[in-house]
Amino acid sequence: MKRYLIPLAAFLLGSTLMAGVYFGILTWAQGWDYAARQFLLNRWYILPIWVGFGIQAALYSILRFRLFIPTTSTGNAGALMGTSGGTSVTAMVACCLHHVTDVLPILGLSAAATFLTRYQRPFMLVGLGMEVIGIIVMLIILYRERKKLQPVQKFQPVLETK
Repeated sequence: MKRYLIPLAAFLLGSTLMAGVYFGILTWAQGWDYAARQFLLNRWYILPIWVGFGIQAALYSILRFRLFIPTTSTGNAGALMGTSGGTSVTAMVACCLHHVTDVLPILGLSAAATFLTRYQRPFMLVGLGMEVIGIIVMLIILYRERKKLQPVQKFQPVLETK
């Protein structure tokens, strides 16, 4: 039962973390009303990003803690963890990049803020695409590790002696 609760908790924590970052940055930059309006305006992009990040967190926990693969089969666990972790971080940065537009005018970079605001939805789509790629990579890793564990079928002799 524990091996099912860890990925569920990772999913909930990952999604909550993304929601907290989203609302935290927007509320800090413009206030709660602005954050709520932006969420309602972009919810069809934002919700899949949160869910995708939660799925990545759950898959990462399965890989990291080897929940469905015996610990005796280590394989290339270090390299696999680095790859999936790097993909998760890249997706998070890509999907949150458009929120920088709220802080950049404070820093005097209004041209960059205008550019990022103009291409806000494409940035969100790129972030979502990175998350999908990360999910696919982690599922492939899990599939390959599980496939290694399947027993080799024994061949029946063609001629049996009695």
